[in-house]
Amino acid sequence: MKHGYLTLAAACALALPGCTLIPDYLRPAAPVEAAWPEGAAYAPERPANVPAADVGWEEFFRDPALKQLVELALDNNRNLRQAILNVDAYRALYRVQRSDLFPKLGVEGTQSRQRWPGDYASGGGGGSSGGISDGGGAGGTSTSEPPAFIQTSHQVTLGTSSWELDFFGRIRSLTEQAKEDYLAIEENRQNVHLVLVGDVATAYFAWRTDQALLKLTEATLASYEESLALIEASEEVGVSSQLDVRQAHTLVDQARAQKSLYTRQIAEDVNALRLLIGGAFPSDLPAGLDVNDEMLAGFPAGLPSDLLLRRPDIRAAEHRLLAANASIGAARAAFFPSVTLTARAGTASRELSGLFDAGSGSWSALPTINIPIFTFGDLRGSLEYAKLQKEINVAAYEYSIQTAFREVADGLAARGTYDTQLKAQGDLVDNNQAYYELARQRYEEGVDSYLSVLDAQRELFSAQQQLLNDRLLQLNGEVGLYRALGGGWERNSVAGATTTAAATP
Repeated sequence: MKHGYLTLAAACALALPGCTLIPDYLRPAAPVEAAWPEGAAYAPERPANVPAADVGWEEFFRDPALKQLVELALDNNRNLRQAILNVDAYRALYRVQRSDLFPKLGVEGTQSRQRWPGDYASGGGGGSSGGISDGGGAGGTSTSEPPAFIQTSHQVTLGTSSWELDFFGRIRSLTEQAKEDYLAIEENRQNVHLVLVGDVATAYFAWRTDQALLKLTEATLASYEESLALIEASEEVGVSSQLDVRQAHTLVDQARAQKSLYTRQIAEDVNALRLLIGGAFPSDLPAGLDVNDEMLAGFPAGLPSDLLLRRPDIRAAEHRLLAANASIGAARAAFFPSVTLTARAGTASRELSGLFDAGSGSWSALPTINIPIFTFGDLRGSLEYAKLQKEINVAAYEYSIQTAFREVADGLAARGTYDTQLKAQGDLVDNNQAYYELARQRYEEGVDSYLSVLDAQRELFSAQQQLLNDRLLQLNGEVGLYRALGGGWERNSVAGATTTAAATP
C-alpha cells in the first residue's frame, strides 16, 4: 500500500499542479426499478413530452389567488431567505479555501529600536555608529561602566508567509471538497424553494376547503334548526315525541360544534399562510376558483431516471458524496511530506533617509519540510474516517433516490385512484340527496316519522363533508407528485429545458 502511495506521489510531483490523490468517482447505481410500479392503483402514464420539472408553477397553478400567494412567499419567506444566505456563506468559505492554492503577498514596513548594554556594545565591536549614547560621566568624569547603546533600523519588505507547495494535492482536495459542499447547499436552496411552493399550495387548498366546509355546515345547521322547530311544534300538539325532539337537538348541537371547528381551522389556515408568505395576508387577494374547479394543470410523470437530474435533494446528496470523496484525497496526501515556503524581499537601513539607497536591498527565504514519521495512528485513522464518511454518504445518496421513488409512486397511486373515488363519493352524495328528499316526502305524507328525515339529513351532511375532504386529498396528492418530480422551480414552463446543477463560482 505504501509503495503504491509513493508511486502516485512521484507522479503527482511530476504532473504538478494538476494531480490529486482523490479516488476516481463512480456514481452509484440507482437502487430502484427502471419503471414506475404497475397495478390496479396506477393509471397508464402518457409519454413525457415536457418533464414535470419544466412545467412552471405559474402554469401548473390555475388559481389566481394561489399564484399571488406563491409569489409573495418566494419574495418574503424567511426560511427561503435563510437558505439563500447559507448559499452565500458557503460560497465565501469555498473562496477562502481556494485562496490557499496561491501565495499571499503583503507589504510590511517596520521600525525597530533596541537598547544594548554598554559593555555589550563596546565588547561586541559594534561601536556607536547609528546609535545613541544613553548617558555619560558627570562633569566630564568617566565612569567605570560604558554608556548604553541604542540601535535603530527601518525595513520595508514584500513577501509571503507559510505558503504550502501543494505537491501531493492536499489543498486541491480540500478545495474540491469545499466546492462540492457549496454546490450541495445550492441544491438545498432549490429544494427549499420547491418545498415552499408546495407548502403554499397545500395550505391554500386547506383554507379553501375549510371555507367550503364552513359554508356547507352553516347551510346544514340552518336546515337542522328548521327541522328542530317543526318537531318542537309537532311535539306540542302530540304528533311527535320528546325522543324526536332530543334527536333533532343532537343534530343541531353537532352542527354548531362543527361550525366552531371549521371557523377555528380557517383562522389557523390563514395563520399558516401568513407564515409561509412572510407577512400580512394580502387584502387585495383576487377571487379564487372553487375547490371543485380545475385548479391544477396536468403533467406526465416521466421515467425514474429523470429523478437523478430533476430532484435537487438527490443532486445535493450526490454533491455531499463528492465532497466526502475529495476528503479522502486530502487524508491520503497527509501521509506525504509537506513543503511550505516563507520568502521576503525588500530594503533595510539604520536611517530612514537611506531606506531606498543603493545597496540597501535585503531578502530572506525559509523553506520548511514536514515529514510525518510517527503519528501513532493519527493519519491512518483520519483516512479510515474519510473512507467511512464516503460510505455513509453513498448510503444517504441511495436512500434519497429510494425516498424520491416512493414519493412519486405514492403520487401516481393517488392520481390513479382519486378520480374513481371522487366519482363514487359524488354518486353517494347524489343518492343521499335523493334519500333525504324521499324521506321528507314520506314524512309529509304521514308514512314515516321525522326520525327518517333526520337520519337522511345526517347521512347527506356526512357524505358532502367527505366529498370535500377527498377533493382536498386529491389536490394535495397532485401537488405532492408535482413536487416529487422536481416541479416548482421555474416560474414559467421551459419546453425541452434541462435542469442542471449550479455553476462553479
